[in-house]
Amino acid sequence: MNHASLTPSPWIVRWSHLLAPGAGVLDVACGSGRHMRWFAERGHAVTGVDRSPDAVDAAAAFGHAVLADIESGPWPFEGQRFGAVVVTNYLWRPRLADIVAAVAPGGVLLYETFAAGNEQVGKPSRPDFLLQPGELPAACAGLRVVAYEDGFLCDPERFVQRIAAVRPQAASAMPPRHLLQAP
Repeated sequence: MNHASLTPSPWIVRWSHLLAPGAGVLDVACGSGRHMRWFAERGHAVTGVDRSPDAVDAAAAFGHAVLADIESGPWPFEGQRFGAVVVTNYLWRPRLADIVAAVAPGGVLLYETFAAGNEQVGKPSRPDFLLQPGELPAACAGLRVVAYEDGFLCDPERFVQRIAAVRPQAASAMPPRHLLQAP
């Protein structure tokens, strides 16, 4: 997988229709900004965070880019909510609650990262960086899961868990309709 590429993840593209028009997007561990670019091109205000100065410099071309080490330092978005939070190829368990909490009511969490089994085919291989079975949906308690997958992908070979989940609005008589594919 070429992380320096600006090609967005097919999972993120597939579920991006769940975002409200113009919703603000937070891209966690944004790298060079491939998902910031995707959402900015569709009219969303985008914010990215990464600990690499080079990555933040590149991502700044697409929106607001924040240089922060969210593993060693404070969460730079305390109290802020976003219409979408996007995470790909990143796992730092102590930040999972902050990431989920950053999803605004009616907002979307799009998360895709490596899962147990990946140690059989490549990197990452340390359990610290691999989600265990059911771990991602458990972290999303309080969100409505629209789609979830846990399995193996080819080209390149990897094991992943990925989820598209929505934070409910205030209680309503009828649940919202989340299209399972873009119209």
